Amino acid sequence: METSICVFTGNSNRQLAESICGILGIDLGSAEVKRFSDGETSVDIHQSIRGKDIYLVQSTCSPANEHLMELLIMLDAAKRASARTITTVIPYFGYARQDRKASPRTPITAKLVADLLTTAGTDRVLTMDLHASQIQGFFNIPVDNLYAKPVMLSYIKDKFMNHLCIVSPDAGGVERARAYAKPLKAELAIIDKKRERANESEVMHIIGEVKDKVCLMIDDIVDTAGTLTNGASALKEAGAAKVLACCTHAVLSGPAISRISASPLEQLVVTDTIPLKGEALTCNKIKVLSVAPLFAEAIKRIYSDESVSELFLWNDPVGHKS
Repeated sequence: METSICVFTGNSNRQLAESICGILGIDLGSAEVKRFSDGETSVDIHQSIRGKDIYLVQSTCSPANEHLMELLIMLDAAKRASARTITTVIPYFGYARQDRKASPRTPITAKLVADLLTTAGTDRVLTMDLHASQIQGFFNIPVDNLYAKPVMLSYIKDKFMNHLCIVSPDAGGVERARAYAKPLKAELAIIDKKRERANESEVMHIIGEVKDKVCLMIDDIVDTAGTLTNGASALKEAGAAKVLACCTHAVLSGPAISRISASPLEQLVVTDTIPLKGEALTCNKIKVLSVAPLFAEAIKRIYSDESVSELFLWNDPVGHKS
């Protein structure tokens, strides 16, 4: 790649940033993100970036507040160092689940984060599988929302094509599930659930035929895994031969790993937008697919002013048009 491109990263997902740089054929930028004794974040960029096109790779995953502040301070440092353009690469966009006023006197944090990033100096945002597509409209700058679907489709096609049924774990995810079912020519089912409070869900009933099928649940985020594991139990009770799940962002907080280990789920396929930590690293039910090639290709296309939307088809094993 041309020497005018510089990729930097914070502390949230260095391995993914290094993988992206390896594919681009460049070295990861020299920068240090550290903290003062009182917890304040400090950023030092150890190379000249004047007139360069800067790409800051940082997922705002746990600890979300620390990683978000790292990103904002990196943006400020790059802007003040006279970078020509700054593209914020956020593989996992945190605070996206609060994207509307679901009840009185609640914040819209997705909009707040969008405003913070713009004010801090980003010229463009590159992300993946936003929890809600309308978040792109919270920005007044270009936002490229990539999808993990091409990577997931390749894996699914190689492993689970016989008697396949794609399952949406809730009514809100039907469009996402249908986008997987159509190119795979698989059947579609929906789990109708009732959520009493955040991070808790109760399965009500299943819409569709799942008996003797290989059921693959599709979602964008797996957090405490309550939705997936409850859904897996319901599918098995309905006669499913096998239950698996594909989720882009492996948040995996709280009791997630213990729930997954004890559930009928045979495999949970995730991407490396969030690095696995702790018990998740040794859970033999979790399979990680890398999205570094997608992000590297997107960076190339952004730099050379080529179409990024073509990546929605990139490496699609069955040539489905989104």
